[in-house]
Amino acid sequence: MTVRTGKPFGGWLIWTLALAIAAAVWLWGEALVPFAFDYPKGWRIPAARWIGSFVNWLVKDAAVGPVAFSDLTRFVAAVIDKPYQLALALLADGWQVAEGGAARQVVPPLAWLAVIGIVALAGLWAGGPGLAALMAAAFAFVAVFGQWHSAMVTLASILVAVPVGVAGGLMLGVLSWRHPWFESLLRPLLDLMQTMPVFAYLVPILILFGFGPTAAVVATLIYAMPPMTRVTTLSLQRLPGETHDLARMVGCTPRQTLWRVLVPSAREPLMVGVNQVIMLSLNMVIIASMIGAGGLGFDVLTALRRLDFGAGLEAGLAIVALAIALDRLSQAVARRGYRAPLPGGIVARHPYLTAALALILLCFVLGLALPAVQGYPEAAQLSTSAFWAAAVEWINVTFFDTLEAVKNTILLWILVPVKRFLVGMPWAVAVALLGLAGWRLGGWRLAVLVAGLSFLIAATGQWEKAMITVYLCGISTLIALAIGIPLGIAVAGRERAWMVTRTVIDTLQTLPSFVYLMPVVMLFRVGDFTAMIAVVAYAVVAVIRYTVLGLQGVDPRLIEAGRAMGCTDWQLLTRIRLRLALPEILLGLNQTIMFALSMLVITALVGTRDLGQDVYIALTKANPGNGLVAGLAIAFIAIIADRLLAAAARAQRQRLGLEAA
Repeated sequence: MTVRTGKPFGGWLIWTLALAIAAAVWLWGEALVPFAFDYPKGWRIPAARWIGSFVNWLVKDAAVGPVAFSDLTRFVAAVIDKPYQLALALLADGWQVAEGGAARQVVPPLAWLAVIGIVALAGLWAGGPGLAALMAAAFAFVAVFGQWHSAMVTLASILVAVPVGVAGGLMLGVLSWRHPWFESLLRPLLDLMQTMPVFAYLVPILILFGFGPTAAVVATLIYAMPPMTRVTTLSLQRLPGETHDLARMVGCTPRQTLWRVLVPSAREPLMVGVNQVIMLSLNMVIIASMIGAGGLGFDVLTALRRLDFGAGLEAGLAIVALAIALDRLSQAVARRGYRAPLPGGIVARHPYLTAALALILLCFVLGLALPAVQGYPEAAQLSTSAFWAAAVEWINVTFFDTLEAVKNTILLWILVPVKRFLVGMPWAVAVALLGLAGWRLGGWRLAVLVAGLSFLIAATGQWEKAMITVYLCGISTLIALAIGIPLGIAVAGRERAWMVTRTVIDTLQTLPSFVYLMPVVMLFRVGDFTAMIAVVAYAVVAVIRYTVLGLQGVDPRLIEAGRAMGCTDWQLLTRIRLRLALPEILLGLNQTIMFALSMLVITALVGTRDLGQDVYIALTKANPGNGLVAGLAIAFIAIIADRLLAAAARAQRQRLGLEAA
């Protein structure tokens, strides 16, 4: 019998029969098949104990030859710590000597004016006067709002994590490109690195690398390296055959072909990977602050603990300023490419470097006499903390009854019923339905993958917490879709409106997720409703972005053809534009789910009872087994959603003739 896959929910007879059987098992099967409702404890896989034992073995007994594994990881930590301490001294703390139990600064760090001048020169070199002004404005914003020292501590860790992440991702990507078997082995690991909550592997990192900034850099590398690896492999695979032929014609060796021909030819997509490493590293600053990184992340975390929304917002906006500046600079470097140096002496050949060194020397000399040149004066700093605190307090007092009514209504009529429905669902029924969906969308391989991963969630005793995670993620995603798709439709055809919207969502996307929690907790207290609001605010960005991307990518000739046939604007939207944009909208749904799952781990701080709470409790108790098992369950949910939605998007493109079957 031949089964036609690729139709998202085709075969109504199959689905009707499957849902009827599922309903029968759900309603009357508890007496006949009780194990389908509650996975037997005696059958559970003791994954937490296995993982805990493995981590203990790594720390106490594992060795690489005569060297203990723990000594090796501490050596790696010491190697990473050296450039970090150099960057920290250069940007934030200066060079110090110990005197009588105290530290005395003998050489100050770079002056704030010197740093602003250097980044402005970098912008001028890469993108011209406009980028130079943006770079200077972003760093000046950090100084004016009193975030300079913390920002420089954060920048020091970024200057270490990004080069290591780029180099490591590039090497892994090259190996994946050269050896398909290595790519097959690496792809599942990259999926786990991108989907597993960072909280889940902080405990093993702390045990192996120690508490402090170095462990934070290692955690950042695990989180930020996968995009660089994927982009490297993909960009090398997509290079035209003519590039390889050219390298052979000029007699290049395999190494010369790779580093002198192929990698430079793939420069632009590789810089996209570099950009992603920078952005993800900045996204990690708050979580890294929990294990000793300090900087802006620590300021946001401290503000969250005090529920000081204003202070947290200012530190968060400083992170946004750094993200925007580094993002624009990396994009400009990718566009600029390589240019031969000018003829002449060192000054003529390297004018920007010469100007930067001269500026550093000038600011150092002036800073000895004028402290305001060395450090931004406190008297000139601004703060909006009191304003934001007063604004939230006014909203809370003025609209308390209305907010409580909205909260209770949504809790009673939406959140609680959906939660009871999913928690009461038999795990066996859910596994079977997911397997059927995978089979209809992508064949037996996808069916085995999604059914197997969902079964593992039940078999490790995580089913109930996983259903609470799915319920919060699902409702938040639906609300984000209800907000984001209409908004994306409204701005897609209006260039000025889209420019304003893009600026707002870029800011929201780079704003640390912890910042979203503070005003929501102050207005709604803790609980599932608070978590839902924070998740929606964080995840709606992806829906808007991909909806606009899909609608703007529709061929204008098809729109003109529709108008020529007499279609109304509504018909053009619903029958042409949205249908052709559906693959991109499905990808936006995929990204929304990923954002929601990542945010749900953060919302464990406000009282949710899902997998995120298990991950956070494991972190506080230094229990690597429980944390990694709960983190793996979240990663499995993310991978199931990703694979099903990717298959649905692929099937939609095939039906529209945009992709070969």
